[in-house]
Amino acid sequence: MFRRREAVPFAFVAEADSFRSNVTPPPRQRISRSELMSRTLIGLVVAAGFAGSLLFGLPALESGQPSGQAQRSEASQGR
Repeated sequence: MFRRREAVPFAFVAEADSFRSNVTPPPRQRISRSELMSRTLIGLVVAAGFAGSLLFGLPALESGQPSGQAQRSEASQGR
């Protein structure tokens, strides 16, 4: 291990980098079938909401003119 260059007032602060706990965390609980189904349903509802907002929002973003024609001002048409 490398030593710190600055002075450390307490020894336990200097040794904190190499400390490892011997306590293991408890095992994760398996989720139940109903909880898995509810999480799946929530995910599908959120995805459907995004898709619906995109579906209904795209027509509102269109300018109303075909994209192939360029907009011309009245001054350029009068010539």
